Amino acid sequence: MFRKLLIANRGEIACRIIRTARRLGIATVAVYSDADADALHVAMADEAYRIGPAAPRDSYLNTSAILSAARRAGAEALHPGYGFLSENADFAEACAQAGIVFVGPPPSAIRAMGGKSEAKALMEQAGVPLVPGYHGAAQDDATLTEAAARIGYPVLIKASAGGGGKGMRIVETAPDLPAALAGARREAQSSFGDARLLIERYLQRPRHIEIQVFADSHGNAVHLFERDCSIQRRHQKIIEEAPAPGMDPAMRAAMGAAAVAAARAVGYQGAGTVEFIVEGGAFHFMEMNTRLQVEHPVTEAITGLDLVEWQLHVAAGLALPKSQADLAITGHAIEVRLYAEDPARNFLPSVGTLAHLHLPDTARIDSGVRTGDTITPDYDPMIAKLIVHGPDRPTALSRLEAALAECAVVGVQTNLALLGAIAGHPAFRAADFDTGFIARHPEVLDADPTPPQAAIAAAALHLLAIPATNPPSDPNSPWSTTDAWRMNLPAARTLMLRIGETTLTIHAEPTADSWRLSWPGATHIARLRETRLRLDDTTIPATVVASGPRLTVILAGRPHPFEAIDPLAPPEAAIAGAEHILAPIPGRITAVLCTPGDVVTRGQTLIVLEAMKMEMTLTAAMDGTIAAVRCAVGDMVQEGADLVDFAAEA
Repeated sequence: MFRKLLIANRGEIACRIIRTARRLGIATVAVYSDADADALHVAMADEAYRIGPAAPRDSYLNTSAILSAARRAGAEALHPGYGFLSENADFAEACAQAGIVFVGPPPSAIRAMGGKSEAKALMEQAGVPLVPGYHGAAQDDATLTEAAARIGYPVLIKASAGGGGKGMRIVETAPDLPAALAGARREAQSSFGDARLLIERYLQRPRHIEIQVFADSHGNAVHLFERDCSIQRRHQKIIEEAPAPGMDPAMRAAMGAAAVAAARAVGYQGAGTVEFIVEGGAFHFMEMNTRLQVEHPVTEAITGLDLVEWQLHVAAGLALPKSQADLAITGHAIEVRLYAEDPARNFLPSVGTLAHLHLPDTARIDSGVRTGDTITPDYDPMIAKLIVHGPDRPTALSRLEAALAECAVVGVQTNLALLGAIAGHPAFRAADFDTGFIARHPEVLDADPTPPQAAIAAAALHLLAIPATNPPSDPNSPWSTTDAWRMNLPAARTLMLRIGETTLTIHAEPTADSWRLSWPGATHIARLRETRLRLDDTTIPATVVASGPRLTVILAGRPHPFEAIDPLAPPEAAIAGAEHILAPIPGRITAVLCTPGDVVTRGQTLIVLEAMKMEMTLTAAMDGTIAAVRCAVGDMVQEGADLVDFAAEA
């Protein structure tokens, strides 16, 4: 076994690999960009090396910098994690040339199966059923347009060299194809350094089911059963489970055999995942990921295995620890991905500092961040993965709902409420779902903007506990008291809270050990002691996190934001409306499609912004004439930056 391992990745996967290596007695080496200098994976590793600026192309995709770090550290092996260079055959070869073991398949297998187009051609030759599509070498618009017409709309564009939904576009009609091709190429080039695309028929109600495979250098190959990854947003998985609900044993055997055959066909070694689209009782090969997958923990849960340990064994030249006959499924496991994003705004990534992060100890947590860390626009916005396991699916679902209720995140928007809504949805609990589940059940996206009265009370009580002036050093000073005493007037205080666009005025009067709080339509006797809120005759857990005037009350894992209003503060400046296009998030400008003087129409794309490996198209909110363009391709812009101005109406 190896003595020292470099992890050429970041975040939760780097932390997860470090944990296994530490258990096996292997010293670990982290690499980091400028944005990750204080990251958790850096703190966990035995040693760490800077490899460049924040942009992935200058750091985590920088082969020479990573190999230089490995040589300086004396690392014998390199684990690529997933994403970045994990499926880059040239990088695997560079490791070998540097005398460093690449913990992954041989370059020939990566080339054969790592590219979607090449993999589909290989599977077609092997007789594995494919979704009708085009995966040829010609990449000009004319060829792709003709292929789309032959396949029939709607079609799905995919990046040939990658996954995770990057570069993926659904195209409903022919006029939409040119813009979709351009956007997919930009995103594919940015995420994978390869702009090649493929096109296939878009199936309407498929399940996304994948098979985990493992092979060694001694000719052994097995599958570790399936995972259902159908619950997705932006074509990226957010909930995965194993085994797949309702999987027929005969289909499991057939899909497993096909996956193992695919691995054997290319001389595969290590961990890999063969992904299938399943619809109407038939399965179609989609792609093979020649690496460990984000969702591997659910397979570990039902098999009792450590897949990273298996990877290291195979990379060290050892045989697989078990044969197919030794493998069995035990219970049911579900994983959810907690993201910094706003589901109400089309899953727009959210950046900011994690002012408060609490994750439950009742579930397995794979995370690369902690309270005080910053979610930046440079990388994937995942905060954590929560994995639960039970003897059956209903038990696992109950444990998932309980774990989600314990989560608390303050500082960024998250998909926590969405995950809870899906977990409790009758259709999901009945295993009646496919990849279009969220679109078909938009109610899971609905979030009641009105906070419960307990949250309002907790916010008010937090403010009431803050002295009106800076307290003196003497704790017994009357100026330190917060009992609302006033000379010759009833003891009372008035508070103002902003809730979304609404301002709420709260009247507070002290009682013996509590406060009587009143606002339109409500009166309560309430007390807040540390993290326990007593509201009338009910006591519940409540946490208040403050950052300046902004308060977040956490009840049952759900954050409720407020802003304390100072009635003496000057009014805020008016915010620009439709006459300006503002950056919704920090990011890099990848396309500017307008110039001053252009006459544009409502809905026309003007700017393309890339953040967290995703493209966002910013469109005109009205018909008009462009007065000024305040950004250029390559610019890094902050949230709220003025990008385009419209001419004032005459």
